[in-house]
Amino acid sequence: MAPKPDIETAAADLRRQLARRLEKDGLLRSPEWRAAVEAVPRHLFIPRFHRESESIGVTAWEPVSPETVGREQWLRLVYTDETWMTQFDGRDTDWSDPKPISNATPTSSSTLPSLVVRMLEDLDVREGMTVLEIGTGTGYSTALMCHRLGSEAVTSIETDEGVARRAREALSRSGYTPDLVVADGRAGHADGAPYDRLIATCGLRNIPPAWLEQVRHGGVILTTLRGWMRSLGLVKLTVTGDSASGWFSADEPSFMIARQQDAPESLGMIPGPEEGTTRGARYGPEVLTSSGPAFLAQLAAPDVRFFSMRDDSGTTSTFVLDSVSRSFAVLTPWTNGWQVRQGGPRRLWDAIESAVAIWEEYGSPNRAAFGVTAGRKAQVVWLGNPDGPQWPLPR
Repeated sequence: MAPKPDIETAAADLRRQLARRLEKDGLLRSPEWRAAVEAVPRHLFIPRFHRESESIGVTAWEPVSPETVGREQWLRLVYTDETWMTQFDGRDTDWSDPKPISNATPTSSSTLPSLVVRMLEDLDVREGMTVLEIGTGTGYSTALMCHRLGSEAVTSIETDEGVARRAREALSRSGYTPDLVVADGRAGHADGAPYDRLIATCGLRNIPPAWLEQVRHGGVILTTLRGWMRSLGLVKLTVTGDSASGWFSADEPSFMIARQQDAPESLGMIPGPEEGTTRGARYGPEVLTSSGPAFLAQLAAPDVRFFSMRDDSGTTSTFVLDSVSRSFAVLTPWTNGWQVRQGGPRRLWDAIESAVAIWEEYGSPNRAAFGVTAGRKAQVVWLGNPDGPQWPLPR
């Protein structure tokens, strides 16, 4: 029987297989990024992680390491095109006695390689450029950029000290020495400015003004915009003077929201049964979860979250609560449709219905029909062109 290959030989073969799959799917388009995928040892960046288990009725994650599943399965999983969770609720796992995790929120991960390389390809870098990365995470994407551009061209910011420390160690073991900073990524890193490119691997509610100041004229910002209900999507902006503008991509990659912009714990006060005014609703709560309409709902009501609750009579209502303005909308089944009860400074459901109606009037286009103009004082998402319908991003 032939001896099993050592871990480095097996990992190198799995990297080549991964690169071939990504290239076949049209995500890996340039030989420079293919060389980076084939060279960077992802297994050094995620020596242990969690995967979602198949438990029924509850979301849970089971620990994965060479010790828990065996070296061969662990290595195979590392080089699959999957996102693996590496931290929950801002706390590190005790890997001396790992256990399944449930009732927890992921706060750090290693993003699926297909999304990583797709974003790096879209970043459109060339030799001699400098890049600022927001969200080091495990350091895997940082390493890919170091391989492509040289460590001296890459600055990466991570908000979590423990996550940053592990990334630094993995980068060092892999032979890369970028400038790593532990800080709030929204402030950028002025010491290395101006940058040619900025890429963010966390979701933001708006474009931080510091980014506009630190990316050179003609430079590119590639980031995901998102809200408290859902992701808006990936947007690529070109900086011109003191503002930046560009378009969303057609699909909807989603990243964890930046910790400094996470939603308040409280959703807001549940209104009493007599509060507000009631009318028939043009749309029901399905617009909050259907991909296209929900994009518009997030734009129209950026500070909103929602949930459904059944009352003593068995009727299920959907509560839409704005934790900033304290406005509310309550949707309840009514004859052959829905009725809505609204109160507070904003008529939330009026705003959502208006936005969805405009979207339908324009032919229900996908996200690629929307763009962003971001200045230091005002930022808007527009439909069709900068003079079309607009929705402000939260400041």
